[in-house]
Amino acid sequence: MNATAATGAFGALWWACARDLRLAMRSRAELAVIIVFFLLVTSLFPLAVSPDPALLRSIAPGIAWVAALLASLLGLSRLFAADHGDGTLEQMVLAPAPLPALVAGKVLAHWLATSVPLVALAPVAGLQFGLPSDAIAVLAASLALGTPILSWLGAIAAALTLGARGGSSLLALLVLPLAVPVLIFGAGAVESYASGLGADAHLSLLGAGLIVAWVLGPAAGALAVKIAHE
Repeated sequence: MNATAATGAFGALWWACARDLRLAMRSRAELAVIIVFFLLVTSLFPLAVSPDPALLRSIAPGIAWVAALLASLLGLSRLFAADHGDGTLEQMVLAPAPLPALVAGKVLAHWLATSVPLVALAPVAGLQFGLPSDAIAVLAASLALGTPILSWLGAIAAALTLGARGGSSLLALLVLPLAVPVLIFGAGAVESYASGLGADAHLSLLGAGLIVAWVLGPAAGALAVKIAHE
């Protein structure tokens, strides 16, 4: 890729990311729903199960990851829906800017707006379950590595279900089975660290998945958008 093409690709990514972040800031209520949902799920479980500290620490990683996964699903259906409804998505497909870069910018904006707050709230969730500070750091690291993968899986599924009847339900059915490995490695990182085995293997696998998602995700997302457009 020559310098001009690279500049065009990064320019398109930056434009799409900045645009979607501005739109997200205008709908703060939707972002607040995602954050409140995550906090409610992680707060209600300690009240519903046994107050045994050992039990709470053992289930904390799984609860935090399930809450993050379900919270991320709340905003996925709207990732392309608004642009599809007002014709902006069609203009993106026809624009001279590389479509994979535009899709990557939208996914990056979605992750920054919806998942970064969940990563920042990981210490709050960990403290409610009595996790030590080093385990909370591992939990936050696993969420930081794993949630972008969830965003890419959701973006591709959201593009494929554009305009479909019951698209939100279909989106969840597509994303949840594919997200199981991310869920296992994310929660397993904290559990492995707590057992003394270390979290390096699980975090490395999440990091590898993150690289694969960012390498293959833009092309797959652009193809899904083209299929929905046609």
